Amino acid sequence: MSDETAKTGVLVMAYGTATGPDDVEAYYTHIRHGRPPEPEALKELQERYEMIGGSPLLGITQAQAEGIAAALERSNPGDFTTAMGQKHSAPFIEDAVRELLDRGVERIVGIVLAPHFSTMSIAQYRSRAEEAAAEAGVPVTVIESWHEEPGYLEFLNQAITDAYEALPAEARESVELAVTAHSLPVAILERGDIYAEELERTRENLAGRPEFTGTTLAWQSAGRTDAEWIGPDICEIMPGLKEAGRTAVVVCVAGFVSDHLEVKFDIDYEAKQAAEEAGLALTRTAMPNDDPGFCATLAGIVAREAGKS
Repeated sequence: MSDETAKTGVLVMAYGTATGPDDVEAYYTHIRHGRPPEPEALKELQERYEMIGGSPLLGITQAQAEGIAAALERSNPGDFTTAMGQKHSAPFIEDAVRELLDRGVERIVGIVLAPHFSTMSIAQYRSRAEEAAAEAGVPVTVIESWHEEPGYLEFLNQAITDAYEALPAEARESVELAVTAHSLPVAILERGDIYAEELERTRENLAGRPEFTGTTLAWQSAGRTDAEWIGPDICEIMPGLKEAGRTAVVVCVAGFVSDHLEVKFDIDYEAKQAAEEAGLALTRTAMPNDDPGFCATLAGIVAREAGKS
């Protein structure tokens, strides 16, 4: 992903992950600002990683960064050099910024592998990237959100079609489309955060398809804190959907772009179990991962931001 002659650095940023059960404590300690998880919580988290066979997220994130770099090179040969940095695990955002600075870039364009803006996510990525580049005097621009990018919505709509067709024929009588994203504390909304508004816009952009009786915005993966988190949780809506006459639910995991714990456990295990207990069939959309068209879409956003589209 390196090009020593390129003047624009591309910083691909992601949340990071524990690569397996042995890495869980260090990873969650970093998320918790140096406070290790309680022994009981640690054991449960380690068991979840074991259940899904370890998180594939690091490899997927690296492949996404490589896919973006390759798409940029095809469209703008020699103009960009790309590095990948993460918020909570190595390589960190600061590592990637140093890598780009060592290549002599004159500016950095950052894109986060998360479609929707939040002060708890995108704003923090931006702050860390800017701080890392400040001493060198290199300007950093971070794309704040891309949830309405046509290529992204096209991917989601095709994934929804595929997930619907994967339902048993007898379960298609009355199907709900549930659009999900990672929950965040309600307090951010009280401070004017637009995260939930952008997710509602995504729900609206995916609504109205004739094969679905209704479309719901639900939430998942809420943290275990005393604070109130945005709801309703995807698992909690299943009984109500059944009471409303639904026979199945298709979950569109629109807030994530990779297969990892929050998808492979929270949806494929917990939400599926909740649906079965309510008497509903459940399928979910495939994740973009390193799909070439998806990577090309993100590359196009970066090129446009850099004035190279």
